[in-house]
Amino acid sequence: MKVNFDPERKIRIPMGEKGAVEFRLGDVMVVPEAKVSLKKDYDPDFTGGFDDKEGALEKVAANVSRLSELQEKLYAQDTFGVLVIFQAIDAAGKDGAIRHVMSGVNPQGCHVTSFKSPSSEELDHDYLWRAAKALPQRGMIGIFNRSYYEEVLAVKVHPEFLSKQKLPGKPGGKAFWKRRYKEINRFEKYLTANGIVVIKFFLNLSSKEQKKRFLARIDEPEKNWKFSVADYEERARWDDYQDAFEDMLNHTSTKHAPWFVIPSDNKWFARLAISEAICAVMEKLDLKFPEVSEETRAELLRIREELLKE
Repeated sequence: MKVNFDPERKIRIPMGEKGAVEFRLGDVMVVPEAKVSLKKDYDPDFTGGFDDKEGALEKVAANVSRLSELQEKLYAQDTFGVLVIFQAIDAAGKDGAIRHVMSGVNPQGCHVTSFKSPSSEELDHDYLWRAAKALPQRGMIGIFNRSYYEEVLAVKVHPEFLSKQKLPGKPGGKAFWKRRYKEINRFEKYLTANGIVVIKFFLNLSSKEQKKRFLARIDEPEKNWKFSVADYEERARWDDYQDAFEDMLNHTSTKHAPWFVIPSDNKWFARLAISEAICAVMEKLDLKFPEVSEETRAELLRIREELLKE
């Protein structure tokens, strides 16, 4: 199932009496086969000219209800599975977005997988193995908090991680990474051909906003648990990560699985854009409750009559 959204399509999100958020789809989506500059083409502070945080959060709540209805049909139809991928730098808001946007979904129809450093068992398998094990089945929504894309992000920024994978030959270099991008694209094409719809979000955070959120995690005792020394150490590699993110977007945004670049300096707008995108993609699936046969319907009516007699 292909997403195939037109980047020139105008997105208008009604916000009641307070107007609407309007922007081009291309403002938040990487057009397949186009070369983009993360710094020049995507503003982390973008809000579509809208600044009504309260109104946006009301719309997010409405989208949560909308998503709940779609998920129920997805489960009942049992034809498609939906895989939602979140990638971002530290403090971009992945956890909060998942918690808020998916809050209305039936827990039985949704599963979240967080990918940490690979275990020794995982390192003894190919790099897609642990992700393949966690894929959603038909009728389910699977959420990856980080994903197999770490293999072209953190592993690319930290060559020492690659050495732990015990690969044959001499891994690394342009040809190696180009091959990995192709492998990931083929993997996602295989998934979509088999009914797993892939929705990918890159939460685009500015260095200034990350600094602000890090300081908040230090200054507010109830947020201390969110901060680690490793987060701060990774900040020193900001430019390396931005280069890796840009390469990822340019090589793996495809017609069957495009990347959505979500402006994330304003959490309220990020959650609005994410919830709207997931609902829009799922609505393209034309989900419906299964229709029962005339024979089954007749049997149900018979049972109804029996129940009324009790």
